[in-house]
Amino acid sequence: MKKDIIIPKVENVYVAAVQEWNDDFMAKTWYAYLVNDSDFALENVIVVSTATGIIEGEERKTSMLRHAFVEVPPVSAVKIEMIEDSVLVLDNSFMLSYFIGNTLYDKNFVFKSGAINEADVAEIPVIWKDGIMIE
Repeated sequence: MKKDIIIPKVENVYVAAVQEWNDDFMAKTWYAYLVNDSDFALENVIVVSTATGIIEGEERKTSMLRHAFVEVPPVSAVKIEMIEDSVLVLDNSFMLSYFIGNTLYDKNFVFKSGAINEADVAEIPVIWKDGIMIE
């Protein structure tokens, strides 16, 4: 039964962390973006985020956040959520599911502990801002 289920490879769709000015906090804040650099619209998109890891010898896990987007147009990006500075030391996971036509795509993007930092930024395609991208 499982052998009959085919989940195709996710291509040209990424999760990126971009640092932007936040007027509420009067500081730069990291935000997670879903980047669609493909020629197809992503439909019925669901992103589930969580962070896990060890802080001061204790196992920590954040709440699970769920985000839904009806459609992400081709060559575009949508802001998923703010990434709190205190969870940057944890592994931040973004589980993505979406449809292109009748085909389901699924991938888990993980920013490893410490991967989101200003020293390693590069220009992110589609949004043309400096950030960290997971393929």
